[in-house]
Amino acid sequence: MVVYEYYWRDETDRVHFIGIIPERRGKLERITDESILNLAKIILGEDAGLSNLFFAQITIDEARVTSYA
Repeated sequence: MVVYEYYWRDETDRVHFIGIIPERRGKLERITDESILNLAKIILGEDAGLSNLFFAQITIDEARVTSYA
């Protein structure tokens, strides 16, 4: 499973973890850096200082994922 970890760098260069979003699109050719950052815009809003936003693409072994509901 592919997920994106989102981070934001503040004005003092400190990095803050925002959250994780799983990739659910079936057509992998539609996935671009811009489309991944657009997911963050939807969650955080247009005025969230997205110029300092970045992400890491992570692949997780689904057999090791545990849900705590």
